Amino acid sequence: MKTRILGSAGIEVSAIGLGCWGMSGSYGPGNRKESIETIHEAFKQGINFFDTADIYGDGHNEMLVGAALKNIRHRVVLASKFGFVGKENGNLSVNGRPEYVKKACDASLKRLGADYIDLYYLHRLDKNVPVEDTIGAMSRLVEQGKIRFIGLSEVSTETIKKAVKIYPVAALQSEYSLNTRDIEDKVVPACRKNNIAIVPFSPLGRALLTLSIKKVEDLAENDFRKNIPRFQDENLKKNMELLAVIGEIAEQKYITPAQLALAWLLHRGDDIIPIPGMKRKKYITENIQSVFVSLESDEINKLDTIFTNVSGERYSLKSSKFIE
Repeated sequence: MKTRILGSAGIEVSAIGLGCWGMSGSYGPGNRKESIETIHEAFKQGINFFDTADIYGDGHNEMLVGAALKNIRHRVVLASKFGFVGKENGNLSVNGRPEYVKKACDASLKRLGADYIDLYYLHRLDKNVPVEDTIGAMSRLVEQGKIRFIGLSEVSTETIKKAVKIYPVAALQSEYSLNTRDIEDKVVPACRKNNIAIVPFSPLGRALLTLSIKKVEDLAENDFRKNIPRFQDENLKKNMELLAVIGEIAEQKYITPAQLALAWLLHRGDDIIPIPGMKRKKYITENIQSVFVSLESDEINKLDTIFTNVSGERYSLKSSKFIE
């Protein structure tokens, strides 16, 4: 496994990490045994960067990941997130108040069965609380040894500027892939200016870039993607036609579409550390091999044209309100 430096944290992590959200039912039913085996296989093959959050499965995911990493905890970099509240009553909101920061962290540590969290993200900005106050509270968690490094997720350049004045930010987690490139113009340069690693979630476009989803009916009944415009009816049909170029280039290079999509991201800079979601062991080796894929400039240029014509938004209207 190749490694990369996690921004201002200065520590080495595997060039790709493992996003664990899908193990807790967001993409259809989960399987505890297979999920734990997947985490162990990922570690065996060189992945040492694991990502979860308190809202994933309403705490289920942290407990799952904590149990899976119990015997190797000090050999991995564990990331979790806080901020979302109210899911249980259907009134989802964000809480970034200083008093909540400590409460959320303590609850996550208990679920994870851990003494500390390596990288702790503010999952989304609380627009009613100055980010300086939230970061200040997070910095006190660092002083107390409960977390090692601070991260942000899906925030603007303005928020980044305000945050780093209070405490160094090690990583920014945002959606970033061949067909979601919103952060390239402003956010990526701001991260690089402040030595913040970029951790793309959904680097495979929520599986759209794997070309494995042909129609809405391919998704499980409780799959949250059914509510995303990009996966609905005519949008999905148009996107599959558009993304056919991924299949063509992948076939020419004797690799899979997923490997091509991850390789494209990895070629964007050494500060980019994708965390593809993998809830089955069979995808571990495939995704890891992407770090060894070399792309020619003409291939990159051809892929670069895809995002300009993607049909449908990446979030439902209800979820988009949390994006800054």
